[in-house]
Parts: sequence; C-alpha cells; structure tokens
Amino acid sequence: MTFKKLDGTDINYFSGILGPEYVLTNQDDLAKNAKDYTEDLCYFPEVVLKPNTTAEVASILTYCNSQNICVTPRGAGTGLSGGSLPIMGGVSLSMERFNNIIEIDERNFQVHVEPGVINEALQNVLKEKELFYPPDPASKGSCFLGGNVAHSSGGPRAVKYGTTRDYVLNLEVVLANGDIIETGANTLKFSTGYNLTQLMIGSEGTLGVVTKMVLKVLPLPKNTLLLFAPFASPEKACEAVSGIFRAGANPSACEFIEPDGFRLAANLLNISFPIAEEIGAYLLIEVDGNDYTAMMQECETISEVLYNHQAIDVLFAETAAQKEYYWKLRRSIGEATKHNNTYKEEDTVVPRAELPELFKGVKEIASRYGFRTVCYGHAGDGNLHVNILKDQLSDDFWNHEINLAIIEIFELCKKLKGTISGEHGIGLVQQKYMPIVMPAHQLQLMKNIKAAFDPKGILNPGKIFN
Repeated sequence: MTFKKLDGTDINYFSGILGPEYVLTNQDDLAKNAKDYTEDLCYFPEVVLKPNTTAEVASILTYCNSQNICVTPRGAGTGLSGGSLPIMGGVSLSMERFNNIIEIDERNFQVHVEPGVINEALQNVLKEKELFYPPDPASKGSCFLGGNVAHSSGGPRAVKYGTTRDYVLNLEVVLANGDIIETGANTLKFSTGYNLTQLMIGSEGTLGVVTKMVLKVLPLPKNTLLLFAPFASPEKACEAVSGIFRAGANPSACEFIEPDGFRLAANLLNISFPIAEEIGAYLLIEVDGNDYTAMMQECETISEVLYNHQAIDVLFAETAAQKEYYWKLRRSIGEATKHNNTYKEEDTVVPRAELPELFKGVKEIASRYGFRTVCYGHAGDGNLHVNILKDQLSDDFWNHEINLAIIEIFELCKKLKGTISGEHGIGLVQQKYMPIVMPAHQLQLMKNIKAAFDPKGILNPGKIFN
C-alpha cells in the first residue's frame, strides 16, 4: 500500500483549516507522536494535526482521502499494542483538544463527552454528583476515553461491571471520506438495523474517527472493602478465583499478582512492600455496594473460599490509605515492569476457570525457552497480562525465537477457549498472530468491512491485519 508523501501544499491546506499553531512539523513534536507505551517501537509521522471540532476532522479526512494521505488517529498514547503508531508516516491526528465534558444528564444517567477527556477526570467529576463510570484501566489517570473506546478497555472492575463496550450508547464518527454519522441512539435499547456503535468499539481507528460519545453511567456505590491474600501456590490462587464466584460472591475487582510484580512496583514507587520467601502469588479482591453489613458477609464468604484454597492469610484494608496503598502498587506494575528493561506484554484471556492451566502453561513455556515472565492481571475475567522480560537474552533470540514462544502461548489460549487480547487490542504487534485464533474466511470478512468503511485504506493502515 502506497500513500502520498506530504508537501508544502498539504501543510498549507491543513494550516488554513486549523491555524499554523495546530499543524506541527518540528522534530520534537513529531517525536512525541512517534511512540506509545508499546515496547520500544518508534515511527515518525510527517505532520501532527490538532483539530478541536468535528467539522475540522471532517475537512482533514475529506482532503486526505482525496489526496491518498494516510491518517493515524491518536489519543493519549498509552496503548500497548502499537495502535496509535503512524507506521506509514502521513498524518498523526491528535485528539487531545477534544477534551470537553459536554453534558452530564443526571435524569437519564448519561454523559456526553469528547474523546480527549481523561478517564479519571470524568470519574472525578461524576463522583461529585454521586455517579459512577466503571471502566478503569491502569492508565486511567492519563488515558483518553477515545482510546478506551478504540480498544474496548476494561480494568479491574470489569469483572463486575463490564468493559467500555457495555457503556457506550452512541458515537459521533467521521468516516474516511469526511462523512459524519451517529452510530446509534441515546437509548438503552437499540434494534434499528446493524449496530454500528458496537462495530466501532474496538476497531482501533481503522473505520472512523470518534468525535463525540454518549456513555451510560451508574449510581455511585457508597462503600468499598478490600481484601489482600498471599498464596504459596500461584495455581491455588488461580483456582480460588473461580471458587469465589461459585460461592455466590460478586466482587467488583479480583486481581492476580505475582510477587515480582509488586516488587518491581515498590521499587519504582520507592515504597516498602515486604515479600516473604514462601509467597508465590497474591489476590487483591474488592467488594462494593451500599449495604455495609451485606458487604461484610460477602467478604466472609470470600475469605472462607480463599482459606479453603490454601491462602496463607487474608488481610483486610481497614482505611482509605491502606486501600490506596494496594491499588497504587497494583496500577503501577505495568509501568514498573518496563522500567529499565525491554519487554513484551501479551494480553492473554481465557474463561476464568481455565486460569490455572493458562498460568501453568505460560510458566512451562517460559522455562523451556529460558526467559523470565511477570504475570498479573484481572483474574476475575480470566485476563492474564504476561510480561516477557529481555533481561540478558541475546538480540537474536529476542528478535526471532521469542516469537515461537509467543505463538505457543497464544495456541494455549485458543486450546483453552480463550483469545489473544482481552483489552489491549491487536494494533501493530499482535496482527501476525490473528490467524491463530481466526480462520482465513473470518479475517477476510473483517477486511471486507474495513474496505466498506475506508475503501482507500487511509485510516490507521497496517493495523489489525497484515
């Protein structure tokens, strides 16, 4: 696929739409948009554009489509699959100026927002009104809601409340040719033709550019309780997860963490976190609700399950500070894992009862190939983040043989009725593994959908499919 290289005429056109201050071509600005959180990958765009109205986005895409210029939409750059990397140059379309919370509709429990709003910023505003938007990725303090939609992001509380996909009612989208559509309606039900809203969610900017969104929100739970349980056996910790739900509990978060994950996070944050030698894994479990007595009873049920699965202890975070301590450690693991190390993160997911087999298999593969892994993730969803660390491995091994190990990990996921990404998307780095979990005719169907929305292929080319 060949796209036009930008010239002075193109830059002048974009400047006429946005003003020169929002058309960036200097190396520092290009460099900021050349990377995200995916490994150590770097691809420079030819220009960074920063629109702040739907009309401006439509004008840009109309022009780029007519001139065969590729466009890579970009949010906060916190992605882990290379989805926002402009691998073919062209335009990096930054959505950072789309940062308005347009309306909080308390009567209908809806919020109308732009895609550049930071996830936690929305949560904080809603909290003041005793409302709740559950999706909470580890990067919630910096990630944009538009990026969350692009990947159907989840987070710890997806186990009870679902992922971004469950909260999007309607989207305003600019298509590749500049046409503007609404994908659905601002209603809880939708049975009016194909559901384009759900098609857009998780499409990683390959079908259109989201410029507004209508999200469902909930009443804010009044209380949260947090349990913390160390295990000698990681497999027993994994088994306990399914046991919690079989016992009738419904936690709002259920996280699995290997000791190395907490150790790395504690080092990064420069805080104390003692780890006894016999500990092989931890579970971090949250319960929320309005009836404190019922929540305490639920915690007792969960504690009994944990002890029955050989938990060494079950600790109770009694203060807000203790809760913040554990959550800060948990949310820092991803950043800590890549700090001062080259790594690859695989976003594996299986039915949660199969989590013990997934963990066991990952460790067996790692041992056979001779690399170190740090595993953690949303155990209640069966979503295990497998971080492969380069350490002292040779460049040749890292660039070639490691791929064979990753293929084995993904084949294991498929065998266990899972798949290769739960919330990070496919983007650039996972596209070569898609045939492991999808037959050729299904991939071709997706490519046909892409061609229907974007016949010239200008939107985020080189992502999801080869």
